[in-house]
Formats: sequence, structure tokens, C-alpha cells
Amino acid sequence: MCHDTLVGKRNRRSEPGKEDGMHIDMEKLTEILRETRKLMLNEIEASQVKEKGRADYVTQVDFHVQEFVQNKLEEAWPDIQFMGEEKDNSSLDFDGSVWILDPVDGTTNLIHGFMHSAVSLGLCERGEVVCGAIYQPYTDEMFYAARGKGAYLNGKRIHVSDAASMEESLIAIGTTPYEREYADQNFALFKKIFLDCQDIRRIGSAAIELAFVACGRLDAFFEQNLKPWDFAAGTILIEEAGGVVTDFWGKRPVPWKNGSIIGSNGKIGAVLVEKYMGGIR
Repeated sequence: MCHDTLVGKRNRRSEPGKEDGMHIDMEKLTEILRETRKLMLNEIEASQVKEKGRADYVTQVDFHVQEFVQNKLEEAWPDIQFMGEEKDNSSLDFDGSVWILDPVDGTTNLIHGFMHSAVSLGLCERGEVVCGAIYQPYTDEMFYAARGKGAYLNGKRIHVSDAASMEESLIAIGTTPYEREYADQNFALFKKIFLDCQDIRRIGSAAIELAFVACGRLDAFFEQNLKPWDFAAGTILIEEAGGVVTDFWGKRPVPWKNGSIIGSNGKIGAVLVEKYMGGIR
């Protein structure tokens, strides 16, 4: 497993990159993601675009990053299944262990040279995300966490913010761009939250926004109907940084299913659920 098996060990902390009985070497895992930097920053391949759906694109970068990471994972951990955004995942068994990869979270950003895209990788074991990493190649920031081991940014321990009120909160929103039928509902919700919080942000990469919640740059992030690869790694990051990830109704999301996700420092997420999400269906 990627975490301590004894409940009594859950609060013990170890140095980042040490296995300490885990079968996943986080140092090796983060090295694999760092090796994607050249692929991610290839402007020629980023310009080779195909449209999958309304506002939903894929580039050669997406395919090459996924192929590279999948091959590296299979070499290092051949017994673990692989779920990727750019493949058929219908045969996976989530009673076992499954990698969940988004090779480029923020493909539209990549296409436009808007430098906020990330590789996001989580490991799900028997229904729980137990470790993960999010790599932002433009800033060379590596966020990573393992269950019971804490969350880190480039080797330094990170924590969620201590904001307790909407008035002091910076909140990121997701516009659910692939499903424009949610626009009226979404933007009515955004207005309510904007009027009550300090300000809102829209980065365009759920993985980065969840990582920013984990390190305290944001107090909360939410978006409807995210895919598993959008939030799997962010879930473990936030939880190990002291925060909470739920759906819009306060329930724990299922890692291998789509979900309307709130990642927060805990306090602000509870306010969002109680005060703002009641009208969302």
C-alpha cells in the first residue's frame, strides 16, 4: 500500500521521498513526472490540436505525456492498473490498485500558451486515493503526498490556509466548459460567492487549483462534474495538508467516478456546502 496499514500509525510523519514500508517510492514517482517537462513545453506538439467535443481538446503533448508516464509506471510497478484520460478505461477493476493520470490538465491553457497546465497522477487502492503528485512544468513545482505522510511542495511541507470566513477567502471556480448547459446555474452561483468572499479566481486547471488549496494559496476550489483524473491527486494533497474534499453535498467523492467537487481548508468548504450549494442538482 501507499500508506501505513495500522490506524495507530496514521499520524506518524516521515521525511518526503522515504518509502518507510510503502511499496511506492515517492521520489521515483516524482522523478517520472519531472521527466515530462520537455514534452509539456514542446510548443510544436502543443499546436497540433484535435477537438474531442465542445471546448474539449487534445494535443500531441497529451498523447506523448500519457504514453511516457504509462510506460514508466508499468516498468516500476507492473502489477498496478492504469487509468488515463486518453484511453479506454472500461475494463479497470477498482477493487484493486489503479493509477489515475491526467497527462495534461489544462489543455486549453496549453494551446494558448497560458502557462497553467499540469500532469496529475493519483493512486487509488480499494476505493481510496493513497498517494499522488501534481507537476506544474512552467514553475517546476512538484506537489506530492502519501496517506499518513503529509503533503509537500518541492520537498517542503505544506498546509491548507486557516481562513475561517468568506470575507477573508480567495476562492477558485470552475466553469464546467464542456457542458455549457450549466452556465446559467454556475454563473448565478459564482455571483453569490463573489459578493461574499474576498475575490474569486479561474485558473483553468482543476489539478493546479486543488494543489493551490493544499498549499494555502487558495482557501477553496469547486467545479461541477469533474472527471476522476481531474481531482484524484488533488484529493490526497488537500487531505494530507489538513483540508477536506467533498462533493457539493458534503459527501466523500468516489475517486473513479465523475463528481462535483469542493476542495478546501475544511472550514470554507463547509460554508460552501451549507450556504451556497443547496440549489445545485
